[in-house]
Amino acid sequence: MSNQRPGYDDGPQLPGSRWRIHDRDRPYPPVVDAGAASESVLSQRPPSDAVVLFDGTDLVKWRDADGGPAGWRVQAGYAEVAGDSDIWTREEFGDCQLHLEWATPSAVRGEGQGRGNSGVFLMDRYEIQVLDSWQNPTYADGQAGAMYAQRPPLVNASRPPGEWQTYDAVFLAPRFEGERLLRPAAITLLHNGVAVHVNWQLLGHTHHLTLPTYEASHGSPGPLRLQNHGGDLVRYRNIWMRRLIGYEPD
Repeated sequence: MSNQRPGYDDGPQLPGSRWRIHDRDRPYPPVVDAGAASESVLSQRPPSDAVVLFDGTDLVKWRDADGGPAGWRVQAGYAEVAGDSDIWTREEFGDCQLHLEWATPSAVRGEGQGRGNSGVFLMDRYEIQVLDSWQNPTYADGQAGAMYAQRPPLVNASRPPGEWQTYDAVFLAPRFEGERLLRPAAITLLHNGVAVHVNWQLLGHTHHLTLPTYEASHGSPGPLRLQNHGGDLVRYRNIWMRRLIGYEPD
């Protein structure tokens, strides 16, 4: 096995950064202990104005790539990756608050990006990486809690494989005037209750080894998408979103 760190040397240079996309030399975020998972916290009831997207019973609020029923398995209160398709919400969202819980397989197989890989795409375009990042080195902007291919989390707050983890995000959609970008998308993200991004402005849509871009034509809002990354058996539960009605950036 090579002793070389995972990542790339030839990715595009990120705007305003000394680092390239998936740069193998980019420092790993420090590891912090987020504490043991507490079922009372993980399974808290959604706020009264939340749109409950998955409550453990079915995926009727989700679809596949062709608009048909979502084909993931639902069992024991969670949805598990199955088939060969990502899944999308039938409703669309712009500015929002998101809560979801996820777990990678307890049986560890593979390494790096090949271990418990999935992703949460806000507006179908901006990816929060899901990965088994417990003692599993990969490029820093591709580990759990990263805004994929753009920015690593401030810390690695991952729990061991098989344990339930939480993402709580406040996401602000980009603003355009015609084709001109007035304000980038921004996100604050807590991973297992630990702040890993604080009002960070995204550089554009998520791409692998390609510079992020914005396209005014995508408009707002958009669906939430959960990624099927090669069939890794990642699980999700307790997913809800709140629309931030009336918010306007300063």
